[in-house]
Amino acid sequence: MITKSFQVAMGQGQADIAMQLLRECSQNGEWLCLKNLHLVTAWLPQLEKEINTLKQHEDFRLWMTAEVHPKFPTILLQSSLKVTYEAPPGLKRNLMRTYESWSPEYVSKTGNVVRSQALFALAWFHAVVQERRMYIPQGWTKFYEFSLSDLRAGADIIDRLCKSGSEVQWQFVHGLYEFAIYGGRVDNPFDLRVMVSYLKQFFDGSVLSSQSRNKRLGALKLPSSTNYRDYIDAIEELPEFDKPSYFGLPENIERSAQRIVSSQVISQLKVLQRADVKASKFDKEVWANELGPVLNLWKKLNSGANVIQARVSPPSDKTGQELPVVSFIKLEYYNAIKLVQSIHQSLASLSKIIRGTMLLTSEAQKLAAALLHQETPLTWLSNWDGPEDPIQYLRGLVSRAIAIQTWVDKATHNTILRDTLDLSELFHPDTFINALRQQTARELGVSMDSLKFGASWKGSIQGAKIQVRIGGLLMEGCSFDGSRLSENQRDSPSVSGIPPCVIGWIPKDSPDAYSLDDTISIPIYTSNERDRIVAKMEVPCGGNKNVWLQCGAALFLKTQ
Repeated sequence: MITKSFQVAMGQGQADIAMQLLRECSQNGEWLCLKNLHLVTAWLPQLEKEINTLKQHEDFRLWMTAEVHPKFPTILLQSSLKVTYEAPPGLKRNLMRTYESWSPEYVSKTGNVVRSQALFALAWFHAVVQERRMYIPQGWTKFYEFSLSDLRAGADIIDRLCKSGSEVQWQFVHGLYEFAIYGGRVDNPFDLRVMVSYLKQFFDGSVLSSQSRNKRLGALKLPSSTNYRDYIDAIEELPEFDKPSYFGLPENIERSAQRIVSSQVISQLKVLQRADVKASKFDKEVWANELGPVLNLWKKLNSGANVIQARVSPPSDKTGQELPVVSFIKLEYYNAIKLVQSIHQSLASLSKIIRGTMLLTSEAQKLAAALLHQETPLTWLSNWDGPEDPIQYLRGLVSRAIAIQTWVDKATHNTILRDTLDLSELFHPDTFINALRQQTARELGVSMDSLKFGASWKGSIQGAKIQVRIGGLLMEGCSFDGSRLSENQRDSPSVSGIPPCVIGWIPKDSPDAYSLDDTISIPIYTSNERDRIVAKMEVPCGGNKNVWLQCGAALFLKTQ
């Protein structure tokens, strides 16, 4: 006797349907599958309660699928038999898994060689975008959920386009994959450019030919048949370990990967070293031992500096004639001083509480709890979204506050735009670039929307009313000598500096510093974690833009 089965994809409005089916299936001895429970974690306690009160038929089975979620009920997990499904590591295993899900009849259906080759290109593309996640943040800036459903939808598109005997419209494939299937999961515009470059390379009539060999595929020769076995044999010839060239990544990508893994291990070790949660309750000895290093560091950072004693007032421009860049720097300095003094006051209160000269308050309790767990307090992060590690946060705060004092002095003497500036000394470098845009628009008597951002390593920018020389930028993914980009070799450093450049805003109809065919737009991030974009800069590359897109080329401000 075959048991009936039902499935429900959980989401908005499906809770009542799922609950009704659960009761009916448990009575009739049928199987029920509830999918994507991570989307309805608030409803799961009701499900758990219902399961405990059901009178279950002996043939009844409840299957539940979910992605990892911190709010998934622990008791529900413990009372279930768990099966963890993980994608196999490596392109070879990923491709093999895809072809194991396709039958020989499916691959050879219609007898169309182009269709079979396009399916192989899809399998390869799917494997590449998934396995590229091993190199976050240089491969992708974050973990994108490319899944088996994307693969099925992509295969369906190929089936429909290859039914007719006419030539396949590959641009149609590019568009659907970019906007409706794979690209719909990508929210970083620079990651999307990488995906589009993959689509153009994988799904192209000249690539899908028996004579096609390129750096990406290496020695792999694409079969010119519809035979399932031919494609399996081609996959089995691949090496067990991936080569960076399969992804278009540089030869030294392993250095970056090892650096990321090391950082993750250090973070995990810090978690293990955190104080017990119970220690967040006041214990003089525990607080003195655990918070002592933070308090001593703060005292050391401010010794010799007059930041804490500085007197500042909110910047105001009653005349309305102050330059936008100067106004920004004064506001940046004011906010820096106020934040330093606020943190000093809160840490001083903690010190007094530990010494027993001040009573414990709820604010001090929350502050101590965060620091005991080696987390930057939310009250600090609300003023400056800096590092999540409190030690790094305090170091970055004081160093920037001291540096901005120098910026204020230069702005007072109108020399701020004459020296080489380091944007990493600012709390909001993106706002500085926008202030520069506003000041340029004011002096040219045009709207800000009529300007475009330009950069040059030739010494000046034609048409720029105001030019600023910036230095200290770092590059990852490739190298740059001021003339053109070059590929990293196996022994190249994972991060390298680039020469100082001149930036400015120019009218959109002004000529660019370099030919657009020979430049590529590269993002500038606040850090190598690539979580916040400051601006994007046109960098001379000498052509072949796909190489620089896929290698994960990016600029970022040096870490202080």
